[in-house]
Amino acid sequence: MCPPDYRQEMPQYLVAADARWVVDEVTAALSGPECEVIAIDRGLAVLPYVQDNPVDLVILDLQVGNMGGMAICQELRLEERADRLDRVPVLMLLDRRADVFLARRVDAEGWLIKPLDPIRLRRAINALTEGGTYYDTSYEPVPVKIPIPVAPGPGAATVGEPALAADLPAALSGSGVPRS
Repeated sequence: MCPPDYRQEMPQYLVAADARWVVDEVTAALSGPECEVIAIDRGLAVLPYVQDNPVDLVILDLQVGNMGGMAICQELRLEERADRLDRVPVLMLLDRRADVFLARRVDAEGWLIKPLDPIRLRRAINALTEGGTYYDTSYEPVPVKIPIPVAPGPGAATVGEPALAADLPAALSGSGVPRS
């Protein structure tokens, strides 16, 4: 089932990927009678398609045959800046977290890091089709709190408050006093 769209016409989503499994996962997450998913397996075919057919969202795999997803996004943005193309939101499907830097550089409205799952994919598509952004944070490190023993003193407890993992070296060195 496609994300809700309050316009009269059926929304169209363009997926550019040469890996069939990527197209299948995106199509499965979006398919339904309320929208149309168009698949393109050659990067050079994306711009001409978007110029001739209005789409609500372009979903680009990082690896797309003869032209990568970053180059496709950059080409779309250059055409938009030259007023030869209306702005179309782009969702990048990235292979690793280091690719986030590239997605930011080409001005993508959103990105997901593989492996894909239908829930994150639908959240991203909903956000972008509503005019927002979606930046996958699943790759970011999570702060960990570790209880650190504190040397007992007059009126002090034997175990301190949980502290960030960055304070662990001070606790292990025997000083018993976390760094601030």
